Amino acid sequence: MFYGMYEGLVRPCLFQMNAETAHNVTMKLMNFMGQSSLLTGLIRQNVEKRPRKVMGIEFPNPVGLAAGLDKDGVALNALGALGFGFVEVGTVTPKAQPGNPGPRLFRVIPAEGIINRMGFNNLGVDNLVANVRESRYEGVLGINIGKNKTTPLEKADDDYLYCLEKVYPYATYVTVNISSPNTPNLRTLQHGSALESLIAALKKKQAELKGRYSRYVPLAVKLAPELDDSEISEVCGIFRKYGVDGVIATNTTLDREMIRDMPHVTEAGGLSGRPLFQKSTAKLKRIREELKGEIPIIGVGGIDSPLAAREKLAAGADLVQIYTGFIYKGPKLIKDIVENL
Repeated sequence: MFYGMYEGLVRPCLFQMNAETAHNVTMKLMNFMGQSSLLTGLIRQNVEKRPRKVMGIEFPNPVGLAAGLDKDGVALNALGALGFGFVEVGTVTPKAQPGNPGPRLFRVIPAEGIINRMGFNNLGVDNLVANVRESRYEGVLGINIGKNKTTPLEKADDDYLYCLEKVYPYATYVTVNISSPNTPNLRTLQHGSALESLIAALKKKQAELKGRYSRYVPLAVKLAPELDDSEISEVCGIFRKYGVDGVIATNTTLDREMIRDMPHVTEAGGLSGRPLFQKSTAKLKRIREELKGEIPIIGVGGIDSPLAAREKLAAGADLVQIYTGFIYKGPKLIKDIVENL
């Protein structure tokens, strides 16, 4: 009953606030609800088990939370109670950074989309690790890592390696974010020698950390929906060469064709939600064709219903993640998808 009230009561209240204020209020509330088992129990949602083994990890169900909602790992206890099969936190960077100036988060309500240009705002990797260590969350945890805005591109590998070493003991898997459109030139790391250098360095560090901690933590790489066919072929070739463990397809888009004449269409940043669905799904399908099933894929982008989730899976996803759909539909979306796959 509580979750059935989301669209009729909770969302209208949140949508009276500007988008970033609503986000901050929600995260503070979820942090509060996670402070004790009693409070967390009040929001617990029973979602049936639909286990899937991907990247060597046993996921209790295939529906996860995408990175970006809980950048600093402050709401893990509450998020774990909602029934997600896995939760991905971050993007986190070596040093704390404020992100881009506001306003930087905009709802495109007619299309059930969101535009953000947050810019990896977070309190730094040490803060995230402390929050993860203090949480009671015992589910599958992805930690999404990036580079600081002030780090020169030629030093980007150092930031990713630093973060990987910090989060490795606490993550179930680690996502390498080289596809956000909101950090200058970050997406160039998806190409050629820059990509090969980064992946080679990360896989070497992963092997070293596996030996140190006697556990293997898979590495996934998150890609942009703007990659063309030849770029996808190049990227997938590098992933196969070095044994990347997973691909996340896709990040937000810079394309505005899907929201012509809608509010905020001229705002800079990445567009997510329903307008991204077709584009991200087409790229996912192309990546699956290129990888020939050798590397699993997590599908994300515009999933706001069981039908959309099924389409992602049919296109080649092994798991799915939600974010913007979760904002518009509420926690009930998790249960609806899992029970209707």
